[in-house]
Amino acid sequence: MKSSKLDSLRIDNSVRERPRLPLAVILLGIALVAGVSLYFAIPRASDAERIAGKKKPANATSAALPASATNSTLTPRSATTSPLVKDSVLTVSGYIVNRERIELSPRFMGVVKWIGVKKGDAVTNNQVVVLLDDTEYHARETEIKGRLEATRANLEKSQLSYARVEKLVTAKVETQQQLDDWRLNVRVAEAQVKETQGQLALIQTYIDWTIIRSPINGVILEKLVDPNELVTPQSFGGTRGPSTALIALADPSDLQVEIDLNEADVAKVYLGQKCRISPEAYPEKTYEGYVAEKAPEASRQKGTLQIKVQIKAPDAFLTPELSAKVDFMRQP
Repeated sequence: MKSSKLDSLRIDNSVRERPRLPLAVILLGIALVAGVSLYFAIPRASDAERIAGKKKPANATSAALPASATNSTLTPRSATTSPLVKDSVLTVSGYIVNRERIELSPRFMGVVKWIGVKKGDAVTNNQVVVLLDDTEYHARETEIKGRLEATRANLEKSQLSYARVEKLVTAKVETQQQLDDWRLNVRVAEAQVKETQGQLALIQTYIDWTIIRSPINGVILEKLVDPNELVTPQSFGGTRGPSTALIALADPSDLQVEIDLNEADVAKVYLGQKCRISPEAYPEKTYEGYVAEKAPEASRQKGTLQIKVQIKAPDAFLTPELSAKVDFMRQP
């Protein structure tokens, strides 16, 4: 019984063997793949003709152009470039900047009452651009004027009393001490008048300071505050805090090109050296200039030395913060 069960569980050898592909079929597949690869790898004459056919229209077009047209296109370009290469020792790029940026700041804390300019407006020298609130200062001015009238009246009273006592002393009715006392009273009253006059002049100066004027003929670069905003004087050292400046302006006729010059080229540049400036936005325009400034120390991190090239006759095409190319000319 047990042997019959074991025989039923035994696996037949014919079932256990895996089917094997004939070796000839495998070799045939490898040969077929190799043949297809060689077919696509070997170049054919039709491919060369097709490539030549694609290039032919371009060559035909260039050949069809007359020689005069080709020369007229290429000759001016080389003629414009070659003098720059011959005359210059160095060509670098930089940025157009204002030589001076002026930020107007109030002399004391106050509230902006009115602003009469906006960004891009042209202003003239001594033009009123900002007004600060002057209500408090006008009230103090009225108070001081009243005090001045009182001190003048006191001075007049002292002078009259002194004159009266002087007559009495002459008539030997009053003593000399009384006369001396009134003389001192007159001097005190005169000092009080001068003191009050000084206070009035000071408050009038404060009132004048509430009127902010442009110090130059220029253009407004930035409006930094708005009406009804509290402003404070700019701190020492040029560190600008919030709402310390009112507006920023500059002279558009005083422009420079700021360049970070590589230390390897420093020997090629000297103060007063003539330059030719071409703005990147208008490469067909050129301007004359000269090296106006060289920084007293270099930047160790960048390995550069900052120089500034003054533009002699800038016009409306030159805009600050745009890039420009500078050719440093050879020394004649």
